[in-house]
Amino acid sequence: MAILKVLSESSEPLGSTIIARELESHGFHLSERTVRYHLKITDERGFTRPLGRDGRMITAEGLEELHSALIPEQVGFISERIDLLAFLTTFDPVSRTGQVPINTSLFAKERFGQALEAMRDAFAARLCASDLVAVASEGEKLGDVVVPEGRVGLATVCSATINGVLLKAGIPMDSRFGGVLEIRNSEPRRFVAIINYSGSSLDPSEAYLRARMTQVRDAATKGTGKILANFREIPAIARPLAEGIFSDLSQAGIHGVLRMGEASQPVCQIPTGLNKVGVIMLGGMNPIAAAEEAGIETENFSESGTLDFERLTSFSKL
Repeated sequence: MAILKVLSESSEPLGSTIIARELESHGFHLSERTVRYHLKITDERGFTRPLGRDGRMITAEGLEELHSALIPEQVGFISERIDLLAFLTTFDPVSRTGQVPINTSLFAKERFGQALEAMRDAFAARLCASDLVAVASEGEKLGDVVVPEGRVGLATVCSATINGVLLKAGIPMDSRFGGVLEIRNSEPRRFVAIINYSGSSLDPSEAYLRARMTQVRDAATKGTGKILANFREIPAIARPLAEGIFSDLSQAGIHGVLRMGEASQPVCQIPTGLNKVGVIMLGGMNPIAAAEEAGIETENFSESGTLDFERLTSFSKL
């Protein structure tokens, strides 16, 4: 599994020497000979494809095996991933520099123009963490994702950016769940579906996208629909400081906070813990949901790593 993971993160074929070196950086100390032994097995099972002296590439079957075999270990993975990305966030909203967590979505190259048109209203209505995006062509990387042949990659700002900026300011943020939020007359009303981060191996946004449970285009154009959102909590005593940080983030183009409650009071019918403040945050992949609603297929990787803020540009400039 570790070998497949290393191969999955490379856009080029890798040989046993490089794989052994990469494994060592992850705490696996295997000789080149041992790596070649395991690669022979992955070849036989169709998980890797030998390319002569250049090394090996992972196959579609290998990617599927990598995902499926680790499912028992991934319960609670999303919660841990959000915490990790928060720690890796170095973004400073005042200087507007540093690394921000992203989601990565892949589109067929020939349909990318249609996808941009389908996403336009969602970005214009600010139904996402930010209208800042990055585009990558085949062979390039967005976070941890390598854009495959025939695809275009689009990075959207992940709401974990807010977790990270708060963490750097000394404010812990507890990520409780992702859900589908009902919007009525342009106001958030209630969650109609919920998946707790601590009990899932899938990101809730990815699950809701696949199930076609959103109405982002209606929410953007009519003010009534269903969007991706998540619920988080911060200590009530930190509310004034958090408000100032949210204002700085908004000025920097990151406006993912939809509503913040009062101490120990419910928000959109969701109860909040004692001496906590509930925060409803917009899902970064709402524009992607709008594209899916328009019949454009996407492949999505939420919390897919970090990207330098300077690589981001306004969606309106694409």
